[in-house]
Amino acid sequence: MDNYVLQELVLYNTNTDTELAEYPELLRQLLRTRGISTRESAQQFLNPDYDRDNHHPYRMKDMGKAVLRIIDAISKKERIVIYSDYDADGIPGAVVLHDFFKKIEFDTFFNYIPHRTDEGFGLNVPAVKDFIAQGVKLIITIDCGIADVEPVALAHAHGVDVIITDHHEVGMEIPPAYAILNPKQPDCQYPEKILCGSGVVFKLVQALVQAVQQRGIVKEIRHGWEKWLLDMVGLATLSDMVPLVGENRVFAYYGLKVLRISPRIGLMKLLKTVKTHQRHITEDDIGFMISPRINAASRMGVPLDAFKLLSTRDEVEADRLSLHLHTINNERKGIVASIVKEIKKTIHERIAQDNMKKVLVIGNPSWKPSLLGLAANTLKDDHGCSVFLWGRDTGAIIKGSCRSDGTVSVVELMNATKDSFISFGGHKMSGGFSVSHEKIHFLEDAIVAAHEKLIQEAESARGCVASKENRVIIDKKLSLDQVDWSTYKIVEQLAPFGVGNPKPLFLFERVKINEVVLFGKEKNHLELRFINTAGKRVSAISFFVSPEKVRVLGAQMPIHLVATLEKSMFKNYPELRLRIVDIIIPHE
Repeated sequence: MDNYVLQELVLYNTNTDTELAEYPELLRQLLRTRGISTRESAQQFLNPDYDRDNHHPYRMKDMGKAVLRIIDAISKKERIVIYSDYDADGIPGAVVLHDFFKKIEFDTFFNYIPHRTDEGFGLNVPAVKDFIAQGVKLIITIDCGIADVEPVALAHAHGVDVIITDHHEVGMEIPPAYAILNPKQPDCQYPEKILCGSGVVFKLVQALVQAVQQRGIVKEIRHGWEKWLLDMVGLATLSDMVPLVGENRVFAYYGLKVLRISPRIGLMKLLKTVKTHQRHITEDDIGFMISPRINAASRMGVPLDAFKLLSTRDEVEADRLSLHLHTINNERKGIVASIVKEIKKTIHERIAQDNMKKVLVIGNPSWKPSLLGLAANTLKDDHGCSVFLWGRDTGAIIKGSCRSDGTVSVVELMNATKDSFISFGGHKMSGGFSVSHEKIHFLEDAIVAAHEKLIQEAESARGCVASKENRVIIDKKLSLDQVDWSTYKIVEQLAPFGVGNPKPLFLFERVKINEVVLFGKEKNHLELRFINTAGKRVSAISFFVSPEKVRVLGAQMPIHLVATLEKSMFKNYPELRLRIVDIIIPHE
């Protein structure tokens, strides 16, 4: 239990309990864990309100300039290109702006999504040259552009204006864009700094809806029509791992509500393909079923396929694309599993040689770079260390992805070894990089040395061991008798869950296993069955469990169980169960 902190023993406060006295004790505890200690903040968190919690779009720097330029382009019927990133943030954002233009019957625009392998991330010079040749007068970026100085300068030199909508970190050099919408700009007064890319472009659409209404450009668009676009904004917000607090909580909360009734034929077909009931869709369905299939389009093929699926009104096309994305996602899973298996073999050999490092740096020229972020995630979770993986598609340039275990920012690590890279970027927890063939053989030594130095500096600065800060918070101890629908209804009030608002973790101490069941085609999923004091069965499940973990478990065995509560709608029937986070065998 050394890796866990039982928060209910830490946070009790008489004043807090007085402020939150109207709520059940369990809910008070869960609110305290999330730093919510006043009646006002609790009401705002538990009852998100679209009008109250949505900031005015014109508080974002350059919003007025961006709106006026787009309105001018609409009135002159200028050719506009919507240029978005190829992931599950950029693609839904592209749909948001596409749907707005379609709603006002503006047709002289087209969507462009760069090919992940051939073009890479962001706005690129060849694409801009092509737009210039096509007579494009305005480029609007979504979820990219803030670092693309050269392509923006090229557009500007040829009389093409660029409006950047982005949420990534602002660098030292700012592109010469006509307008930049990014709340992370130092002089931007917008209150919510950590929107996803789709969140930023949604603020633009909010302002555009007001503008076209005020100018009488269209008569059909009703006040509040843009709320129907929250299905895409919610999808992106939940996919892009932004903190689900403040305005992001509103987008995720209302986004799920709209997703459950969304008329998008492509979305409905995809949900049917993956056997997910639309009216019961949750944040877990987004994370495990929908986002991977959107991302599969760029990782395994053409990203525009995912955009077409979410924007089409053609049932035949929706059927074809939903099946296509499902198929290539299955192919993607097989390839990633093969890469992970190969890496685990290497790790096993390193452990045997007592040569395991605190940060993992492994590569193979045969690995597909677009899949390495997924593999790095798996390895980071399995081995509890930061991971750098590299591969190569074509040419001499090697590309890779990295994930942090939370002890050190991967961007700091890459900055500390910047001479090793051709380019790199990202944020604290994840990033991407490229390396020349000549320097790849020295990358591991450079990363390992920098990691050790940064860890030592962090420990020295804090006067403590950095890993202590990464202990997992357990919200409360529960008994098996408390695994019931009344408890679940309390937990459910805090949804949707994600970064900044994790699912409540519960500790079940010394519970005796009644039965161990393996299920699934390959028998790699685990169900532990318990019996509570009323004689009712309580199930706890975990997917893709290693055989080593299962072998030590048996009937009548006492364990400490760390788990979350979840409602399963398998076969359209609600079932309350526990989702296993950890199994700890107590010392006798």
